[in-house]
Formats: sequence, C-alpha cells, structure tokens
Amino acid sequence: MATDIKDTTHPVDAAAVMGLLPTRPRLLALGEPTHGEEALLDLRNDLFRQLVEEEGYRAIAIESDCVRGLIVDDHVTSGTGTLDEVMEQGFSHDWGASAANRELVRWMSHFNEGRPASDRLRFAGFDGPLEIAAAESPRQALTALHDYLVAAGVEADLLPYTRETLDDLLGTDDRWTEPAAMMDPSRSVGRSAEAGELRLLTDELTALLDAQTPHLLATTSRDDRDRARLYARTAVGLLRYHHAMADPSPSRMTRLCTQRDLMMAQNLLAVAARGPALVHAHNSHLQREQSSMRMWEGRVEWWGAGSLVSAELGEEYGFLATALGTIGHQGVDAPPPDTLEGLLYAQPAESCVVDTRRLTTTLDGARLTRRVSPWFGYAPFDPAHLTDSDGMVFVKDVVHPS
Repeated sequence: MATDIKDTTHPVDAAAVMGLLPTRPRLLALGEPTHGEEALLDLRNDLFRQLVEEEGYRAIAIESDCVRGLIVDDHVTSGTGTLDEVMEQGFSHDWGASAANRELVRWMSHFNEGRPASDRLRFAGFDGPLEIAAAESPRQALTALHDYLVAAGVEADLLPYTRETLDDLLGTDDRWTEPAAMMDPSRSVGRSAEAGELRLLTDELTALLDAQTPHLLATTSRDDRDRARLYARTAVGLLRYHHAMADPSPSRMTRLCTQRDLMMAQNLLAVAARGPALVHAHNSHLQREQSSMRMWEGRVEWWGAGSLVSAELGEEYGFLATALGTIGHQGVDAPPPDTLEGLLYAQPAESCVVDTRRLTTTLDGARLTRRVSPWFGYAPFDPAHLTDSDGMVFVKDVVHPS
C-alpha cells in the first residue's frame, strides 16, 4: 500500500499529544498492547515527566492493586518506607520487579522533595485486589474502613458490626482465595450465607461513611476520608466479584470481566476528581469501544473502564492506544505491509505519535487488514477503531533488555 502517512506522525512528546486533544483532559489514558515490556514503561515515564513539567499533571494511575498503591503514594508524598519495601509491597501483577517502575517511584519522590502538599505528585493503583484467576479476601478493605470510622469518633451504636462479628463472617482468608474457584464455581465462597451477610453489612457501612461526611471532614483529613472511600469501593467490589465467581451460568466470565473494569472505572473517577492524571494500562481496559477476549468458555464481551469513564467525563477523558512493530524475543516479527502496523513500520522514526483522525482521512477508505499475532500476549490494534482513540503511540521495535 503506497499511502503517504508521514504528515500524520509526530515525535512522542507532551506537546504533540496535547495537540491532538480539544482540551487538557483530567484523565489522559495511555494504553499498551502487551504487558511487561520495559521499553513501553520507559516511554510512559518520559511522557509523564513532560506532562508534569509542561502541562501541570500531578498524578499517575497504573493497572495495579488500588490498596497496595496506597503504600507507593505514602512513599512518594511523605517518604514512608524504603524504596525496596515499596517496590515489594506496593505493586501487584509483579510490577514491583520492573526497573522502569522503580525509576518512576524514585523520580516522583525526588520531584516532591520540598514541595507543598498541594503540589506533590500522587500515585494510584486503579485495579482491584484481584487477578484474572483469583481475588483477595475483603478483610483488609473492610477492617480498614471499620477502623477509620471508629478512630473518627462515629458513634458505636451506628456501626452495623463489631470487628469480632466481621472476623466471624470472614472466616479464614484461604476460603476467599481458593485457587480452584476460577474453574469451579462451586468452590467459591461468594454465595455463602456469610458472604451474603457481609454484602449487606458493607452496604450499610458505606452508607454510614457517606452520611457522616461533615463529621469526618471536621475530624479527619480529606485524604483520610478519600482513602476510606477507596476501602469502601474495594470491599463492595470484591464481594461482588466473589459473588460472580460462584455463578454457574454461561454469563459468569462476562460478569467477572465487567466487575473488574467497573472497579477500575470507579477508582479512575476518584483519581480524576483530584486533578489531571496520566493513566497507564492495557489498551483493552482503556479503549472507548467494547472490550472482548476469547477464553476457555468462549468469547466474552464487556464495557471496559475506558468506555465507562469516557461516557462520564466526555472530552475530559483522552485515550491514546499503543501499537507495536516487532517484539523479537516473543516471535512477533515485522508486520505485513497491508496492516496498520505495517504502514507505520515503514516510517523512519523508531517511535511516534499518530494523529488517528487525520490518518483516517489520509487512508481515504483504503482497507487495512487486522494483524494477527503469533504470540497470545500481544493484541494488535483493530484498524476499524482508529477514530475511537484520540491518537496512537507507535513503537517500531520492542527490544528485550540484555
């Protein structure tokens, strides 16, 4: 295909990205089509630094456990804990082993030194405390929420349960983290009588948290109140997720994928309420169109976090997908020339920002073939959704660090 697209590409920098957007979004989402590639995380770090220094961004949110992320936030804002401890305890999905994530935390801490609290960078994980094959016990979120309300002086008679009652209903944590539950719904505790009572009590506790807002803001900091709201969201979300894990119906995986992204969306909206932030996660979680995945039970489709947040924020949500040329160490070789990745691979730049709307005009109806990846861990971009993103980042060759 001989289409000339060089005028639709720009260097990867904050100015080029902002030039694609009608306004500075409260959430600027940068997707990635695969996980675990340091080169993509280094690019994310570089873009975040520019957004901080040139565009006033003051937060980053990544696809990691939202509760563990509080450990990272405490470190970069207040110096709590050592860097080694934070990398070990503050990330899920093995992200703590990443050199690029370590450098991100180090840079944020250095940037914050000597700055007033209102101008410090903030860190957030926005995933739930769960993986695709398991979910944690709601114990940590529920007990932290309960402890906050007690410490804030909420009258004991208003609390719907004691810590002892909570411990009795939760039982041992291994009931909740049973590995066999993902493949066998009957092994999940999510629809037990105790889980049902916990859902009711959690709903009452969350309502109490909202109803006591004036008192809580008078007796605790706004950050502490916001943290308690995160615990409440997490407890509600985990109990819903466990309930779905116990579902024997054909819609089970749809419910699980939906619930995970709903938790992500709620956490992102809370991040957006604090001010402009860069968001980084898999394209499938951040895209505006419906997400899909082929699993052992067949094809699953659901509305992802990006579609939910975009529907809520409108132009204040911006999305850049990332597409790749090669991932040599995973057997992903040069893309065919009739694919979107093939067109971009023919350009001289090692990486670029693509104006997707202008590219659509340049293509003028030319039909592109959707690329097929030989490796399950990489999801090529669907050219049918070019205009659903505000732009695209293209990286020509992802090289494994030696």
